Amino acid sequence: MAVLELYTKYNRVWISDEEHVWKSAEIVKDFHSGDTVLELLLEDGSEYCYTVDPSKPQLPPLRNPDILVGENDLTALSYLHEPAVLHNLKVRFVESRIIYTYCGIILVALNPYKQLPIYGDAIIHAYSGQNMGDMDPHIFAVAEEAYKQMARNHKNQSIIVSGESGAGKTVSARYAMRYFAVVSKSGSKTRVEDKVLASNPITEAIGNAKTTRNDNSSRFGKYTEISFDRKYRIIGANMRTYLLEKSRVVFQAENERNYHIFYQICSCADSPAFKNLRLLSADKFNYTCMGGDINIEGVNDKKDLEETRQTFSLLGLKEDFQSDVFKILAAILHLGNVEIKNVGDDKSSVPLSDPHLAVFCELLGVSAEGLVRWLCHRRIVLVAETVVKPVPKDRAINARDALAKHIYAHLFDCIINRINTALQVPGKQHAFIGVLDIYGFETFDINSFEQFCINYANEKLQQQFNLHVFKLEQEEYMKEDIPWTLIDFYDNQPVIDLIEAKMGILDLLDEECLFPQGTDQSWLQKLYNYLQASPMFEKPRLSNGAFVIQHFADKVEYQCRGFLEKNRDALYEELVDMMRSSKLPFLANFFQEEEQNAAISKSVKVKPARPSVKPANKHLRTSVGDKFRSSLSLLMETLNATTPHYVRCIKPNDEKLPFEYDSRRVVQQLRACGVLETIRISAQSYPSRWTYVEFYSRYSILMSHVEADLNDKKQTCKNVLQRLIHDSNQYKFGRTKIFFRAGQVAYLEKLRLDRLRGACVTIQKHARGWSQRRKYLALRKAAIILQQYVRGKRTIRKTVTAATLKQGWAALVIQRHWRGYLLRQVYQVVRLATITIQAFTRGWIARKRYKKMIKEHKALVIQKYARAWLARRRFQTMRRLVLNVQLSYRVQQLRKKIDEQNKENRGLLERLTSLANSHSQTMEKLQGLETQLEKSTNQKASLEKREKKAKEDASLTIAQLQKEVEVLNLEKEKLEKTFEASTKDAKETFDQVKRNLLEEKENEARLRKIAENNTEIQRQDHEAEVATLKEEIKRLKEERVILQRKLEEGAQANSDLQEQVIQLTKHVKLIPELRRDLNNLQNQRNNMERKMKQQSEQARGKVSEIARQLLGGVVEEEVLLGMTSDESEKIYEVDDLLSAFEGLQKAIRILENHQREQKESYETQVEGLKLKMDHLENENSKLQNLFQEKSNVNENICQEVSRLSSENLVIPELKLQVSELQRQKQELEGLVEEQNRELTEKNKEITHNLQKKITEESSQRRYFEEKAEELEEAKRELQGRVEELEEENDHLKRQQLMENEVKSKLREETSRLTAENMDFDELLDQKDRLIKKLQTQVKSLETSQKARQKPASTIPKDYLGMLEYKREDEPRLIENIILDLKLKGVAVNMIPTLPAYILFMCIRHADYLNDDAKLKSLMNAIIGGVKKVIMSHQKDLEFLSFWLSNTHQLLNCLKQYSGEEEFLKQSTPRQKKNCLQNFDLSEHRQILSDLAIQIYHRFISVMHKTLTPTIVPGMLEHESLQGISSMKPTGFRKRSNSFYEESETYTISSILQHLTVFHSTMSHHGLDQGLIKQVIKQLFYLVAAITLNNIMLRKDMCSCRKGMQIRCNISYLEEWLKEKELQSSNAMDTLEPLAQAAWLLQVNKSTDEDAKEIIEKCCELSPVQIVKILNSYTPIDDFEKRVTSSFVRKVQSLLQDHEGSAQLMLDADYRFQVTFPFCTSTQALELLQVPNSLHLDFLNRI
Repeated sequence: MAVLELYTKYNRVWISDEEHVWKSAEIVKDFHSGDTVLELLLEDGSEYCYTVDPSKPQLPPLRNPDILVGENDLTALSYLHEPAVLHNLKVRFVESRIIYTYCGIILVALNPYKQLPIYGDAIIHAYSGQNMGDMDPHIFAVAEEAYKQMARNHKNQSIIVSGESGAGKTVSARYAMRYFAVVSKSGSKTRVEDKVLASNPITEAIGNAKTTRNDNSSRFGKYTEISFDRKYRIIGANMRTYLLEKSRVVFQAENERNYHIFYQICSCADSPAFKNLRLLSADKFNYTCMGGDINIEGVNDKKDLEETRQTFSLLGLKEDFQSDVFKILAAILHLGNVEIKNVGDDKSSVPLSDPHLAVFCELLGVSAEGLVRWLCHRRIVLVAETVVKPVPKDRAINARDALAKHIYAHLFDCIINRINTALQVPGKQHAFIGVLDIYGFETFDINSFEQFCINYANEKLQQQFNLHVFKLEQEEYMKEDIPWTLIDFYDNQPVIDLIEAKMGILDLLDEECLFPQGTDQSWLQKLYNYLQASPMFEKPRLSNGAFVIQHFADKVEYQCRGFLEKNRDALYEELVDMMRSSKLPFLANFFQEEEQNAAISKSVKVKPARPSVKPANKHLRTSVGDKFRSSLSLLMETLNATTPHYVRCIKPNDEKLPFEYDSRRVVQQLRACGVLETIRISAQSYPSRWTYVEFYSRYSILMSHVEADLNDKKQTCKNVLQRLIHDSNQYKFGRTKIFFRAGQVAYLEKLRLDRLRGACVTIQKHARGWSQRRKYLALRKAAIILQQYVRGKRTIRKTVTAATLKQGWAALVIQRHWRGYLLRQVYQVVRLATITIQAFTRGWIARKRYKKMIKEHKALVIQKYARAWLARRRFQTMRRLVLNVQLSYRVQQLRKKIDEQNKENRGLLERLTSLANSHSQTMEKLQGLETQLEKSTNQKASLEKREKKAKEDASLTIAQLQKEVEVLNLEKEKLEKTFEASTKDAKETFDQVKRNLLEEKENEARLRKIAENNTEIQRQDHEAEVATLKEEIKRLKEERVILQRKLEEGAQANSDLQEQVIQLTKHVKLIPELRRDLNNLQNQRNNMERKMKQQSEQARGKVSEIARQLLGGVVEEEVLLGMTSDESEKIYEVDDLLSAFEGLQKAIRILENHQREQKESYETQVEGLKLKMDHLENENSKLQNLFQEKSNVNENICQEVSRLSSENLVIPELKLQVSELQRQKQELEGLVEEQNRELTEKNKEITHNLQKKITEESSQRRYFEEKAEELEEAKRELQGRVEELEEENDHLKRQQLMENEVKSKLREETSRLTAENMDFDELLDQKDRLIKKLQTQVKSLETSQKARQKPASTIPKDYLGMLEYKREDEPRLIENIILDLKLKGVAVNMIPTLPAYILFMCIRHADYLNDDAKLKSLMNAIIGGVKKVIMSHQKDLEFLSFWLSNTHQLLNCLKQYSGEEEFLKQSTPRQKKNCLQNFDLSEHRQILSDLAIQIYHRFISVMHKTLTPTIVPGMLEHESLQGISSMKPTGFRKRSNSFYEESETYTISSILQHLTVFHSTMSHHGLDQGLIKQVIKQLFYLVAAITLNNIMLRKDMCSCRKGMQIRCNISYLEEWLKEKELQSSNAMDTLEPLAQAAWLLQVNKSTDEDAKEIIEKCCELSPVQIVKILNSYTPIDDFEKRVTSSFVRKVQSLLQDHEGSAQLMLDADYRFQVTFPFCTSTQALELLQVPNSLHLDFLNRI
């Protein structure tokens, strides 16, 4: 559409205005091509005629529709021009109180001059991880985008913050750095991010000052590189500074101040730490009182100094360094008060008695005489001599000020370097984000060298910005395949060349500075001569001391005075030498470093023939301009190597008034900072860009029904646009977006508004017509009724007489009786019909109910048998698993016992060898015992032989069974062959019958003609017979269906049995492996015994000498004593007897294991035979299938007969054939029944044989049990003999003592032996305890055997609800019940809190034993185990829910059984009896409660992490109400966000699904209902907090339609609560602020009554939140009205008396206080059994 066509009536335009820059006007008349005047109506009601040149019409810029005003991104505006930008910023800033706005890639920030609650940690966390454009514009959004691009693209980033002084650059840069510090925690102890933030107060103190425009103006440029490691955590930072304003140290304009640090130290002049500095008040120093007022409103300099010193300390800068800094600062102030007097015309002097001079020299450690001399004199070095010349007062003052400036500049650089050193942390930098805080374009009434450098830097930055914007536009067009055309944009390269090129301004300035006699005027003349031809350079008309440069922002006139002096930055060499010789090393190092740097910078020169003339001040340094140019070049290289992000700070007014908007000042800054240039570049191409989905959603109202029905939305959008906008150059179709030229979106909005307006008119027309018709019909009806009454009254008056009244009354009586009679007759008929219907209905219902009961009964019977079969199957599988577990556990126990026996054998060998040396009589008794042991070994051998025989018998039985199976298989094959033969015969007979039938059919065809007359008579008989045959066919089909069902059931049972056979074969295969493991263990034991034998031989060598003296020639017996207890060798030691006894015990256990294994093998064989029986039954079923096939054949024959019977007349013959077939069927059924009988008889024989074998095995088991009893008796005899040996050993000890008294030669040996005997006593005591232990084991074996023999006669035990365990089993208990517990087990699913009950029963047993140590150990182990399992499963929702439930249950048990009255109210008498008796576990209860709280918070955190990503998309972004769209045009930020591919879309259903999963998990794990309600309340609060926070930070979500969506979603959440019966959880109360916010978005917001209603209803929202929502309210259509600023002020005035939080955001991390409700457990501990699946067989029920 052409632009001229948009200038129609009612459209609005912008016209220029001197006061407001631009003002709005409405078009009164359509403008046509060729018109000379555009008639306008101004907002004040006056008319205005805008003249237009018809040849070149320059029309005023069009105004955007109101719906587009106030957008987050200026590029989303349809008309992109200066007035649109200015108006949009004004609406957002003044009306909506929003300070941030996007302009493409720029963030425009207006200084509010007021503290806003939008920078807290909650806001930071809200922006963290969000895509740019999803949230409202913010400095945090720019920082997040930079951080995300660094992490994603692995490329360095830069944030360029620029603007005028007072626009808020420093604050913006500080907030960006604070964002990085909060988001990327370093995780180290150094806390680098805190140091980075701490550097700001120091740099502001030494580099910021008060100016006329800003109370905290940065007087230097700063580029801060924040370094990150590979995990993108801050590891350090580095600062680079640019162009410090040194002149401010010695001069300040009116109403300005020096640097803050001077006023800070002066405010603390009276403090003891600053006494030695001899400071005065700031108004008494020349360098701090020039500007007048020394105080800043709202600033406490003393408090700021404390903060500065604290940050010094935080950065590791010690007190000595701080002291030196403050000394230099104080010395600079005293230097400024040094008074210089005139002495004649060209001389000056400083009195040595000047107190400030003395303080300066004392602080800096320099000579006062030398300082006075070189302040007032100058040394000139000539060719032949050196001359010292006095200088006048003004030059002496300049020398003093130059010294002060140099000292301060060096101090500034030193502090910055020390800060950089403190911010460096060991570690390699992976990437960095740079924050550039630099001065914006400046133009004053008097502009000097500082403004020239600042504007030069801004020219370089603007050039880089233009190239970057151009590049991004080009990339966007190429990505969308849009034809790219060159855009003419402003290139400021000529201005940059004018400044920095060869023979440019800086070159000429440096050249002039090299001449000693060079002046500002001579340099200016050179500029006029060399640069006059440049179009960017001008000479002022009215001034000869200035020059003008045409910058990108504006023309600036620079005064040349002072350019040379500031560029030289000269200081007399004599003063420099004095500073180098200072006694203060800190100061001397400044100038030493300067000398070194100067030496490094010098180039190699050839020595001349005669000495050259040195410069007067040895000025070897580079100029200030050259330094600035090189540092600026380095900065541009850094920025070009990074991805830039731009923040343009705007100063809305010069009076620093909050939220006041001066359009002239703002537009001046917008032109200067490049925002309007960005707008111009965007407007030249296709500024408006919509995705196809957004366009379809927004403009679907403009589509026809045919277009809307297309499935391809992209093609639909193309068709609609081609129909609506005929000029194809006004838009382009990209891959994912549609690109529009300026004004086209406004045109589409106009069409949409016209369509909506037309629809509204139509709706209003019909509604008003309906309303008027309704009123008319009501009036008409009322008039008719009135007419009826009037007319009736008239007729009554005319016709009514006494006779007519009597007749009328009589007629009424007759009518009454007649109607009564008719109604009674009708009633009787209806009543009779009703009774009949009820009778039939009740009978039908009764029959139906009876049939249903029969069906249910049959179903119950089927279910009973099916469940019994399933239960048996589960039991068999569980039994096999338990047997396998028992085998593995017993093998482990055997290994442990072998290890223990090996340890005991080592100690006993030493003891027995010493006992053997004591006396020789023990040897004889041991020989007697040897014979008995030989008998026992023989018995053992005989037992092994019997065991082998039993194995052979078992193998024989297995072989016999296999043979029987083979016989059965042969029989099966025979049966199959017989069935095949029978099927063949049946087929042959069927073929024969079929042939006969065909022959008869041919005969019947010949006879049919003869019998045509008799067909009608016989047809009825045929039909009856056909019906009977059909009924028989139906019956046969039903039988076939029943047989098929039986076959399916048999096949299913066969498959199940085959699976069981496979599992059994697997388990049988494991038994030989276990046996091999046992043999390996025995071999290992033999090896260990051989090693023990070698050790014992070494021990005997030591005892041999004493043994020879005592025993004489018993060496052979000693050798026998040293032998091991092998079966092939004789046993001569007591411990060997014990080991032999234990070996017999092992043999008994092995035999029992073999018996069990044989029994299991027999059982498996029996099961195998049963399987074979089932297989035979399956074969039988196959035979039945064959029979069924026979029956199918019969059915086919019957069908064929029925078909022929309708045509044939010879029916009797067919009947005979059918009867023959039925007879054959009966014969086949008889054969099948006989075969079934034979199979059942064979099965009975097999089961009988198996039962016989089982009885034989049971007799063998009894025989082995008898042998075990005999071995136990032998064991008792051996124990008695061991006791006798111990008594004899005591006797031998006494004899040894007597012999030692007689034999004096062996006194040393006897003393040693007595010591050894004492050790032996201890060993004997240990053996006594071991014997007692063995006795208890024997008793337990006896009781277990008795229990096996008489299982039916056991007496039911009365359990106490306690579990006994040994102290050494405590780690196993914790490991099995806590650490290794699997949540998928059957036992845990049946009773989720079973671990808590088991642990409490163990606690009760420890309390019952009154064992304090055991109880404390157990409680500590429980708490430690739960902590460990929680730490290892921190993110597992199932584990956290399960252990929260069990911890709570254990806590409840400790309370319920504590004996306290408050917990015993609902306990049963048995539970009261089971209370803890000996210990108070209140302390442990507290620890357990703290642990439960910890688990609860971790549980909540995991759910928060899972639920958070779904809240904003589900509650806000997803449109749950169909037909309500809140789509609006989006800007550049929305189309260039951080993500590449679409993330998963969430809806309100996603939130409900998560909540349902959480609820089912908690319910499944038996969590208390009170705790579940607390969890749900916490989750609902999270939903409300995150949703409300996003509403506060997203202006696009503040609309009436979005409020409807939110209320709909809240209703879904409320329905979910009702469904789960959680209304009493008060979860809906947490959603009340969100509900009130949604209501506030929907309610009217115009009148005073509306304001009062808002105050009453929105009681849960804080005043800040209410005002924020009102300011952010955005209409979606033109039919909605914006909230006026007067209404917002009215609400604010009403809210002044209301108390509320000043926080804008809700704390999403807030946790409600959790309470663990006490609930009495109904579980009876004495009835609780420990499942075998938990592997807790070491626990015994008491």
